[in-house]
Amino acid sequence: MSADPRITLARPDLADAALEGVIRAERFAQTVAHVCAEPATAIRKAPDAAAEQWDQLLFGETFAVIETGRGWAWGQAGRDGYVGFVQIKDLAPGAVLATHRVSALRAYAFSEPNIKSAPVGLYSLNVLVVVEGVEGRFLKAQGSGWFAREQLSPVGVFETDMAGVAERFMGAPYQWGGRESLGLDCSGLVQQALYACGRSCPRDSDMQALMGEQVEQGALGRGDLVFWRGHVGIMLDGERLLHANAFHMQVEIEPVAQAIARIGEPTALRRV
Repeated sequence: MSADPRITLARPDLADAALEGVIRAERFAQTVAHVCAEPATAIRKAPDAAAEQWDQLLFGETFAVIETGRGWAWGQAGRDGYVGFVQIKDLAPGAVLATHRVSALRAYAFSEPNIKSAPVGLYSLNVLVVVEGVEGRFLKAQGSGWFAREQLSPVGVFETDMAGVAERFMGAPYQWGGRESLGLDCSGLVQQALYACGRSCPRDSDMQALMGEQVEQGALGRGDLVFWRGHVGIMLDGERLLHANAFHMQVEIEPVAQAIARIGEPTALRRV
């Protein structure tokens, strides 16, 4: 079986040295660790700002770079393994071990430990930060600003209700390839909800459909996933589905029966 190109850092002419002996390539090279230095940045299909966005990196997430040129880096995301092109200006060299994650849906980092100071960025749920200073209720993030303590959680402290996490995204606009609170797609919503609960999760819906165990439609409950070809939603109970979708162009709740009538019969029902 051939390797999935979405999560395999390889082309016919160049591949990750870790894949030598596993796949064929003209040349193998070591990757160089980088980290996302912006609140969010696109992972694109090609080294062009107008190219399709396949995925996103959030602040603090690692990106293994194997090739650079003309302002772009080709490499692989550390958190979900996705391969693509990222603008070099949005990356910083090196990688550090995060101490905290953003636990609010979105949070400002301020230039000073004061809510009246100028914000330096707006960060989404599950952004990873290294706290390097404390002053009162504020925590200073390396490479960023001061966050209110209430909006960060230590790494290892997680949510327990993925459906509840997903509900916080209600009304967020639909964005193909997005996984930030300002815009995301169906599988990005599932991924972010699971990340907030300390669970790993692949990026695309066909990959996610392999998680967990099959469940019968009559037994659907809170947190179960409903899959169609190229789409996924999260059950809030036995009848209501929450999903980021291009029909409503936002994260929306609707009866699962209504979604099935519009989209068609599900291809999988999974309990994770």
